[in-house]
Amino acid sequence: MKVGLLKNYGSEQSKNSIVLIAGPTASGKSGLALSMAKELDAVIINADSMQVYSVLDVLSARPQAKEMAEVEHFLYGFLSPKERCSTGEWLRAVEKLLLKKELQGRKKIFVGGTGLYFKALIDGIASIPEISPAIIDRITKEISPLSRQERVAVLARRDPLMAKKLLEPDRQRLIRALSVLEGTGRSLSLWQGEKQQGLLGSENVEKIVLNPPRNILAKRIEQRFLQMFEGGAVAEVKALLALDLDPSLPLMKAIGVREISSWLAGDISQNEAIEKAIIASRQYAKRQRTWFRRQMGDWEWRESFDPKEGAKGGSKK
Repeated sequence: MKVGLLKNYGSEQSKNSIVLIAGPTASGKSGLALSMAKELDAVIINADSMQVYSVLDVLSARPQAKEMAEVEHFLYGFLSPKERCSTGEWLRAVEKLLLKKELQGRKKIFVGGTGLYFKALIDGIASIPEISPAIIDRITKEISPLSRQERVAVLARRDPLMAKKLLEPDRQRLIRALSVLEGTGRSLSLWQGEKQQGLLGSENVEKIVLNPPRNILAKRIEQRFLQMFEGGAVAEVKALLALDLDPSLPLMKAIGVREISSWLAGDISQNEAIEKAIIASRQYAKRQRTWFRRQMGDWEWRESFDPKEGAKGGSKK
């Protein structure tokens, strides 16, 4: 087997049947995954919560058709924007995929920026019964208008156990917590406390966090969004809006959708839309980095990836 860029990781890659590549948006994860997949004759599996949906190919930074033709890619764009994909649903899709005969014995690279997906792969996820869509929709309508302070108060009042874990719940996490509480009669905290086992528990796994310096990442985020804007993102948002979807659906909250929608509606200028989307992307990258530092301290951290040079040295977390 070739070593090439793989020698940069300081481990015997031939023994690793699974490689996990996490990192903030625009950090170069997909490029690293593609290069490694070519050298390992591996398949690539999506671990990004926005890239599971169709329509926003450009705006969600999904691999391009040329890249997907070079290496087999799975779980990209396989869901309609009308659907909601929880971590559990994604994990079940992964489990079905790993059982396919044609993938047995193949090396696999999971790549994405959704930390909960990676945590579920390794540590497992609570076996929570399916929650009625009617319950989720009703709670979504109740929670969506609430401010941060109101969300904190609601969770503390209804589910004190979960409130100790989610000190400042965002809308999606609060909706999930309250839906599980109502649907099962038990706090999500109790479900999460049950013993779990991840899909990759018995595998040899290489775990990598790609973490470019902040100034470099900020520039990449700006350049990439400008390319997206000129390369089809506007048409994608128009197509998404034409579906007349519930604003609370995950894909409707993808970075760039709200900003481009506001510009199309004449509420803000084109420059304002671009600037707001870039700022939102940088803020999202900051939240990702914070999560990775807290949850992936034992992973191998790398500063950057250049297709011509491979992965470069360790980086500060």
